[in-house]
Amino acid sequence: MKTSGGACPGPASRTAGHVGPDQFDAAFTADMPRLRRRLLALTGDPHDADDLLQETYLRLSRRARGQGLTPQRHPYAYTCAVALNLLRDSWLHPSRRERATDRLPEAGWDGGLGSYEAGATALALLRLLSPKEAAAVILVDLEGLSHDSAGERLGAHRGTVQRNRMRALAKMRAALLP
Repeated sequence: MKTSGGACPGPASRTAGHVGPDQFDAAFTADMPRLRRRLLALTGDPHDADDLLQETYLRLSRRARGQGLTPQRHPYAYTCAVALNLLRDSWLHPSRRERATDRLPEAGWDGGLGSYEAGATALALLRLLSPKEAAAVILVDLEGLSHDSAGERLGAHRGTVQRNRMRALAKMRAALLP
Protein backbone atom coordinates (compact mmCIF):
# COMPACT_ATOMS: atom_id res chain seq x y z
CA MET A 1 0.00 0.00 0.00
CA LYS A 2 1.15 3.53 -0.65
CA THR A 3 1.34 6.31 1.89
CA SER A 4 -0.71 9.33 0.87
CA GLY A 5 -0.59 12.73 2.48
CA GLY A 6 1.51 11.62 5.44
CA ALA A 7 -1.10 9.14 6.65
CA CYS A 8 0.10 5.76 7.81
CA PRO A 9 -1.42 2.89 5.84
CA GLY A 10 -2.22 -0.28 7.65
CA PRO A 11 -3.89 -3.65 7.42
CA ALA A 12 -7.63 -3.45 7.03
CA SER A 13 -9.44 -5.60 9.58
CA ARG A 14 -13.14 -4.99 9.77
CA THR A 15 -15.38 -6.52 12.36
CA ALA A 16 -18.97 -5.84 13.18
CA GLY A 17 -19.65 -3.67 16.23
CA HIS A 18 -16.68 -2.78 18.39
CA VAL A 19 -13.09 -3.95 18.61
CA GLY A 20 -12.60 -5.77 21.88
CA PRO A 21 -9.51 -5.72 24.10
CA ASP A 22 -8.16 -9.05 22.76
CA GLN A 23 -8.54 -7.98 19.14
CA PHE A 24 -6.96 -4.63 19.95
CA ASP A 25 -3.96 -6.19 21.71
CA ALA A 26 -3.34 -8.55 18.79
CA ALA A 27 -3.59 -5.74 16.21
CA PHE A 28 -1.39 -3.36 18.20
CA THR A 29 1.25 -6.03 18.83
CA ALA A 30 1.37 -6.79 15.13
CA ASP A 31 1.82 -3.11 14.21
CA MET A 32 4.10 -2.18 17.11
CA PRO A 33 7.54 -2.65 15.44
CA ARG A 34 6.43 -0.64 12.42
CA LEU A 35 4.95 2.11 14.59
CA ARG A 36 8.11 2.25 16.73
CA ARG A 37 10.27 2.72 13.63
CA ARG A 38 8.05 5.61 12.51
CA LEU A 39 8.12 7.24 15.96
CA LEU A 40 11.90 6.81 16.13
CA ALA A 41 12.21 8.60 12.81
CA LEU A 42 10.01 11.43 14.09
CA THR A 43 11.55 11.90 17.53
CA GLY A 44 15.15 10.91 16.82
CA ASP A 45 15.47 9.44 20.31
CA PRO A 46 14.72 5.77 21.09
CA HIS A 47 13.64 6.61 24.64
CA ASP A 48 11.16 9.24 23.48
CA ALA A 49 9.89 6.87 20.79
CA ASP A 50 9.33 4.11 23.38
CA ASP A 51 7.58 6.52 25.73
CA LEU A 52 5.33 7.71 22.93
CA LEU A 53 4.61 4.13 21.86
CA GLN A 54 3.61 3.24 25.40
CA GLU A 55 1.42 6.31 25.75
CA THR A 56 -0.28 5.48 22.44
CA TYR A 57 -0.96 1.93 23.62
CA LEU A 58 -2.35 3.16 26.93
CA ARG A 59 -4.62 5.71 25.28
CA LEU A 60 -6.04 3.23 22.77
CA SER A 61 -6.30 0.31 25.20
CA ARG A 62 -8.34 2.46 27.61
CA ARG A 63 -10.78 3.11 24.80
CA ALA A 64 -10.85 -0.56 23.77
CA ARG A 65 -11.44 -1.71 27.34
CA GLY A 66 -13.92 1.04 28.14
CA GLN A 67 -16.56 1.45 25.47
CA GLY A 68 -14.72 -0.43 22.72
CA LEU A 69 -13.09 0.99 19.63
CA THR A 70 -15.04 1.43 16.46
CA PRO A 71 -13.57 -0.83 13.76
CA GLN A 72 -11.20 1.17 11.58
CA ARG A 73 -10.74 0.71 7.87
CA HIS A 74 -7.00 1.29 8.39
CA PRO A 75 -6.13 0.53 12.04
CA TYR A 76 -2.43 1.32 11.58
CA ALA A 77 -3.27 4.73 10.16
CA TYR A 78 -5.59 5.37 13.10
CA THR A 79 -2.86 4.31 15.54
CA CYS A 80 -0.35 6.59 13.79
CA ALA A 81 -2.78 9.49 14.00
CA VAL A 82 -3.17 8.97 17.75
CA ALA A 83 0.61 8.75 18.21
CA LEU A 84 1.18 11.89 16.14
CA ASN A 85 -1.44 13.76 18.14
CA LEU A 86 0.31 12.76 21.36
CA LEU A 87 3.66 13.89 19.94
CA ARG A 88 2.19 17.19 18.79
CA ASP A 89 0.60 17.66 22.21
CA SER A 90 3.98 17.15 23.90
CA TRP A 91 5.48 19.82 21.63
CA LEU A 92 2.65 22.28 22.25
CA HIS A 93 2.60 21.75 26.02
CA PRO A 94 6.21 21.22 27.13
CA SER A 95 5.21 21.64 30.77
CA ARG A 96 3.51 18.23 30.60
CA ARG A 97 6.75 16.48 29.67
CA GLU A 98 8.89 14.79 32.28
CA ARG A 99 12.19 16.53 32.92
CA ALA A 100 15.39 15.12 34.33
CA THR A 101 16.56 16.92 37.44
CA ASP A 102 19.31 16.57 40.00
CA ARG A 103 16.88 17.08 42.89
CA LEU A 104 15.18 14.18 44.61
CA PRO A 105 11.40 14.33 44.86
CA GLU A 106 9.87 15.38 48.12
CA ALA A 107 9.22 12.58 50.54
CA GLY A 108 5.65 11.39 50.34
CA TRP A 109 3.33 11.13 53.28
CA ASP A 110 3.42 7.64 54.76
CA GLY A 111 0.38 8.05 56.97
CA GLY A 112 2.48 8.96 60.00
CA LEU A 113 4.16 5.56 60.15
CA GLY A 114 7.67 7.01 59.85
CA SER A 115 7.19 9.48 62.69
CA TYR A 116 5.55 6.78 64.82
CA GLU A 117 8.49 4.42 64.25
CA ALA A 118 10.98 7.19 65.03
CA GLY A 119 9.15 8.05 68.23
CA ALA A 120 8.98 4.40 69.29
CA THR A 121 12.72 3.96 68.63
CA ALA A 122 13.55 7.11 70.60
CA LEU A 123 11.47 5.96 73.57
CA ALA A 124 13.09 2.53 73.51
CA LEU A 125 16.53 4.14 73.52
CA LEU A 126 15.61 6.53 76.33
CA ARG A 127 14.47 3.57 78.47
CA LEU A 128 18.04 2.26 78.35
CA LEU A 129 19.32 5.39 80.11
CA SER A 130 19.38 6.45 83.71
CA PRO A 131 16.90 9.25 84.61
CA LYS A 132 19.69 11.86 84.73
CA GLU A 133 21.10 10.79 81.36
CA ALA A 134 17.64 10.73 79.76
CA ALA A 135 16.86 14.20 81.15
CA ALA A 136 20.10 15.60 79.72
CA VAL A 137 19.39 14.16 76.26
CA ILE A 138 15.77 15.36 76.26
CA LEU A 139 16.59 18.89 77.37
CA VAL A 140 19.67 19.43 75.19
CA ASP A 141 19.02 17.37 72.06
CA LEU A 142 15.23 17.27 71.81
CA GLU A 143 14.21 20.61 73.33
CA GLY A 144 17.30 22.47 72.14
CA LEU A 145 18.36 24.00 75.45
CA SER A 146 21.96 24.93 76.11
CA HIS A 147 23.95 23.00 78.70
CA ASP A 148 23.68 25.95 81.06
CA SER A 149 19.86 26.18 80.74
CA ALA A 150 19.50 22.42 81.13
CA GLY A 151 21.72 22.55 84.22
CA GLU A 152 19.52 25.28 85.75
CA ARG A 153 16.37 23.23 85.14
CA LEU A 154 17.89 20.06 86.56
CA GLY A 155 19.61 21.81 89.46
CA ALA A 156 22.99 20.52 88.29
CA HIS A 157 26.23 22.02 87.05
CA ARG A 158 26.82 22.56 83.34
CA GLY A 159 29.63 19.98 83.31
CA THR A 160 27.40 17.35 84.95
CA VAL A 161 24.77 17.82 82.22
CA GLN A 162 27.46 17.49 79.54
CA ARG A 163 28.89 14.34 81.12
CA ASN A 164 25.44 12.72 81.53
CA ARG A 165 24.56 13.59 77.94
CA MET A 166 27.82 12.16 76.57
CA ARG A 167 27.32 8.91 78.49
CA ALA A 168 23.75 8.69 77.26
CA LEU A 169 24.72 9.24 73.62
CA ALA A 170 27.43 6.56 73.90
CA LYS A 171 24.90 4.06 75.32
CA MET A 172 22.39 4.86 72.56
CA ARG A 173 25.04 4.48 69.81
CA ALA A 174 26.09 1.13 71.27
CA ALA A 175 22.46 -0.02 71.32
CA LEU A 176 21.91 0.99 67.69
CA LEU A 177 25.11 -0.53 66.27
CA PRO A 178 25.20 -4.31 66.00
